[in-house]
Amino acid sequence: MTTTSLERPSIAPEGTALGRLASSCYTHRRRVLMAWVLVLLVTIAVSQTAGAHWQDKFGTGNSQSHQVQNLLTARFPARAGDTADVVFKTTEPVTNSPTRAAIAATLARLQGLPHVTGVRSPFQVPGQISGDGHTAYAVVQFDKTTVDLPKPSIQKVVDIGRAANRPGMQVELGGQPIDYVVFPKPGSSEGIGILAAIIILLIAFGSVIAMGLPILTALLGVGIAAGVVSLLSHRLVVPSFGPQLAAMIGIGVGIDYALFIVTRYREGLQSGRPPRQAVVVAMATSGRAVLFAGCAVVISLLGMLLLGQPFVFGLSFGAISAVVLVMASALTLLPAMLGFSGRAIDRLHVPRLVHHRPDEVQRHSFWWKWSRVVQRRPWVAGGAALAVLVFLALPLFGMHMAFSDDGNAPASLTTRRAYDLLAAGFGPGHNGPLVVAAELPPAGGRPTLTALQQRLQRTPGVAFAAPPSLNAAGDTAVMVVVPTTSPQDLRTQSLVHRLRNRVIPDVVAGSGVRVLVGGETAAAVDSSHDLSHRLPWVIGGVVALSFLLLMAVFRSIAIPVKAAVMNLLSIGAAYGVIVAVFQWGWFGSVVGITKTAPIDPWVPLMLFTILFGLSMDYEVFLLSRIQEEWRRTGDNGTAVADGLASTARVITAAALIMMCVFGSFVIGDQVHVLKLFGLGLATAIFIDATVVRLVLVPATMELLGNANWWLPRWLDRIVPRLSVEVDTEPAPIELEAVPTARASEPVPVS
Repeated sequence: MTTTSLERPSIAPEGTALGRLASSCYTHRRRVLMAWVLVLLVTIAVSQTAGAHWQDKFGTGNSQSHQVQNLLTARFPARAGDTADVVFKTTEPVTNSPTRAAIAATLARLQGLPHVTGVRSPFQVPGQISGDGHTAYAVVQFDKTTVDLPKPSIQKVVDIGRAANRPGMQVELGGQPIDYVVFPKPGSSEGIGILAAIIILLIAFGSVIAMGLPILTALLGVGIAAGVVSLLSHRLVVPSFGPQLAAMIGIGVGIDYALFIVTRYREGLQSGRPPRQAVVVAMATSGRAVLFAGCAVVISLLGMLLLGQPFVFGLSFGAISAVVLVMASALTLLPAMLGFSGRAIDRLHVPRLVHHRPDEVQRHSFWWKWSRVVQRRPWVAGGAALAVLVFLALPLFGMHMAFSDDGNAPASLTTRRAYDLLAAGFGPGHNGPLVVAAELPPAGGRPTLTALQQRLQRTPGVAFAAPPSLNAAGDTAVMVVVPTTSPQDLRTQSLVHRLRNRVIPDVVAGSGVRVLVGGETAAAVDSSHDLSHRLPWVIGGVVALSFLLLMAVFRSIAIPVKAAVMNLLSIGAAYGVIVAVFQWGWFGSVVGITKTAPIDPWVPLMLFTILFGLSMDYEVFLLSRIQEEWRRTGDNGTAVADGLASTARVITAAALIMMCVFGSFVIGDQVHVLKLFGLGLATAIFIDATVVRLVLVPATMELLGNANWWLPRWLDRIVPRLSVEVDTEPAPIELEAVPTARASEPVPVS
């Protein structure tokens, strides 16, 4: 036995929870607005007082590199902290007396700084002066890791280095501690995206007021989320780009959520409903879709917790806070603002841009005709769309996942210039040395260390292996090993594995010496390995939870299966595009990419969770309207065409807004990872709103017919009901008869 949505009773919009919430917010609109403004001001004040504690810490807790850190902290604290490079590029050889004196004076000023345990001078340590004699670098040793260092202490090093610049001597600084205090200033990306959204909304609505409401509600929600993310940074590991990532997602989904509700509200006004009931109906229908879409995004973002990385927890909860707050703003603040606007929502309009689309006109629209074209040839349309998605996804099979290095930073930063100077003077491997730590037995082990250093020096892929440095107790030693390739190079990753699995075990076997390979570069390799092994769990968990949510909402087996497959296809296509652009360099100059780079290993996983949730947004919006038409007509083909005609225009506008918001992060001197995120998100949204929603969805739903709405009765009894069917057909009820002076009284509902 089966059941369909046609068999289930419906209730009036005023009887739903969202309908009652909308009516309450409409009635008490001044209080609602004041409450949101008050929360915004309090959050900003508290976050500004507490400050932020961003941590670009991407390691794992049980890796070999982490064990190196623990060993050095316990036995060799002088070498346990992170290091920074001070790079000198001179017109005269660095060994000339005046130049050497200037460099020595700069290093002397660095020696006595707080948290600096020592400075390894190029005149004392072999290998720190280039072959041509015009480039040298010193290593500043801190007593703590970057995340535990006070920013003022690092800034003093930066200030001394910058002050040493003079004619004939260029001084640049690099290393993880410098990255902590030197980073691109927030650009105008959010502003550009919002400006584009304003233009698109103005064209879509043709009304200044209707355009302004989604912008206002989204910005209020994102403003509060910014303060929340700042406060979260005191309890969670939140990277420095966490606020921008949360803003990117919050602005995109926030404007979209409000856009769908405002569109349904205006339809209600145009069909003759009074403003209050138009708000109630909009919230009971489109508001319900927004609620479920937001829950789908949150579920997807929670999937990031399966990665087991502390910094991902911070990014996940930051993004979740943004989504929840903009969703709450759309469900509470927006009904209140619609109460202020009333019928005047179209008063300040642009001539010829206000669109009136009653049902009989919808059936003569381009989108209705387009749906019928696809439905007449579903196999051809579906096959063509599938071929496009597969073609775009092909590059993902060549994806190289590794953490990108400072060679991808904007050229305006001293860290990028230091990277380039080191690469040119000594080789790219000097930007990511490996730290080899050895734990010695009580009986000695120094001969083994000497043999190990000699073997490392002869290992292919090693440019230089420094002699071992022992601690005061003589039970722990450190060797710095410089690869021939850059930190992000696949060959460096292979070198780390080869040293750990073959070279070092062969030398220390039977000696009692325990040797570990760590350092920033090795930590990145460990993290990449850990993240890649978690990918199947993340994908499986997110897809399973989203499947259950859609099945509970739409009471169907086919719809969640179809949604999962299509979302995976569109995400795969987005992966292919970012590999082609960032890793292969195709059209890189168009988006400001001057150097190819691998894909940061956590980015595909996080992109998947975000994109799967955002794709569900459009799926829920479109299918909610199709299901509404299906319940009304009982004809699957007509329901698909009418549902697409009713939502295609607003989905297209919403997709354009998201593309502009996300795409704006690709331009300018943005952090490399934000460019990658921006392009991946914008590409996926474009593919999802065009190839998937406008071609694959109508084609597959036509092929499936009434099976779209099939659910076994036994499963229907087990799966919880997360929604009720809303009846939008009855004639409008004049709720506006309630005087505003007595707004606190119950509103009569017939």
